[in-house]
Amino acid sequence: MKVGTRLLFALIALWVVTGIPAKASDAKFITVQSTTSTQNSGLFDFILPVFKKQTGINVRVVAVGTGQALKNGRNGDGDVLFVHAKSAEEQFIVGGYGVKRFDVMYNDFVIVGPASDPARLAETKNIFSALKKISTSKSLFASRGDNSGTHKKELQLWTKTGLDPTLQSGTWYRETGSGMGATLNVAVGMGAYTMTDRATWIAFENKGQMKVLSEGDPLLFNQYGVMLVNPKKHPHVKAELGEKFISWLTDEKGQATIAAYKLKGKQLFFPNAK
Repeated sequence: MKVGTRLLFALIALWVVTGIPAKASDAKFITVQSTTSTQNSGLFDFILPVFKKQTGINVRVVAVGTGQALKNGRNGDGDVLFVHAKSAEEQFIVGGYGVKRFDVMYNDFVIVGPASDPARLAETKNIFSALKKISTSKSLFASRGDNSGTHKKELQLWTKTGLDPTLQSGTWYRETGSGMGATLNVAVGMGAYTMTDRATWIAFENKGQMKVLSEGDPLLFNQYGVMLVNPKKHPHVKAELGEKFISWLTDEKGQATIAAYKLKGKQLFFPNAK
């Protein structure tokens, strides 16, 4: 039976089973395991229709924390990873789970908290000073606690500060085990500080009396990278389509599309593919 005939029968079967009319173009897709910030910020809603129009390829996004995305990638549950924890991404490549890693874009992290600012961060630009003030004052701090890229970065910063807030888990340090949006909602509800990527913060609607209180430290730099899951480990990976997506993200068209995405008059991500 010819490939075209088999595809036609598969599409007819999909229609019979689900009742949903199927299109031949729906078969041309990739699965991208990505961090929640690229989804929650609205970036994918902006760039993926452009990519599909230019290439005809559909992108199905699984938005989870970076740690989970990397785990899913190791299991072969996806074709491409688009995440933001560079050291963990490099380990993914070294382990043979990915083919090659590419820088795509960046923004930064910020510390947000209640306008009353009990720890008196007062827009502290030094992140170590900000974290020490939170710890010393025992002000509530909501951590994602989910092994995401943001959580990994937060723990790295605490470690460099010489503190281990997890020893205070359940007291002033609260671990939500949730995504960024849910953790921000918890922080708003408790009047707690938290660390978030700036894009999610700009897109977040339930700010209440919360505001950015510490920003600008170079250590808060937030790099995003993209990788193809290694088809040698997982032969089902759609390598050709995945490589087209990666090439588009890192070439002039994709980079310009990322730069064009703005929300509330602010650019959320800054392309820096080399």
